[in-house]
Amino acid sequence: MVVAVWSQPRRAARVGVGLLCSGWGAVDGVGHGLGPAALIDWARRRDAIVIEDDYDAEFRYDREPVGALQGLATDRVISIGTVSKSLAPAMRIGWMLCPPALAEQIIQLKQLHDRGSPTLDQPALARLIESGRFDRHLRRMRKAYAARRTALLAALAEHAPDIMVTGLAAGFHAVAQLDATVDEQDLIAAARARSVSLYGMSTCRSSHATTPVQLVLGFGNVSERAITAGIAAVGDLLRSR
Repeated sequence: MVVAVWSQPRRAARVGVGLLCSGWGAVDGVGHGLGPAALIDWARRRDAIVIEDDYDAEFRYDREPVGALQGLATDRVISIGTVSKSLAPAMRIGWMLCPPALAEQIIQLKQLHDRGSPTLDQPALARLIESGRFDRHLRRMRKAYAARRTALLAALAEHAPDIMVTGLAAGFHAVAQLDATVDEQDLIAAARARSVSLYGMSTCRSSHATTPVQLVLGFGNVSERAITAGIAAVGDLLRSR
């Protein structure tokens, strides 16, 4: 099966699956070039399936949530999600809203793959959702993550004001855009010598390419105080680049 970014019509014409990640608006650096209606039209003309993975849906900060495409074309869109970010990866629970015609086949494949999801954790999660406690948890955590994001931006503005930062609309990390002359690994090593862990975008790329030079700045599991101190410790490294 070939999976293609749906924003490239010429590439999409040759495949039968489109991948849509709504939260970041890009897959492997390619932005969305088609609107929802055009994408659904493409899927129907190609007899194709669109996989919608809005993995940061619960954690948006400066804008309203993006409407789910699956509700517009239940016969052409598979919408997937998990509680790995909203609760904990250890729960190992996800879900899939799929076209009815594919349901039985997907159930069989799930059974063959891992014999099904944990039976005790599923009703516990359902009770958490039905009781309203899951929504309260999300509201509380959105505030906490938004405060950490604000701390990151404030620290960068003070210690490395020339660094452009993107990917701030949702999720637990931002992306710092660095000059092409920067050596990613040298920068990471220099920061590590100061007890600060930085992560290059090369580790997130299938090709492991080090260009364009970008840093992934995570704030999901770091306190506001640690974020401020960490950026202050490496600010001169970022400024000099």
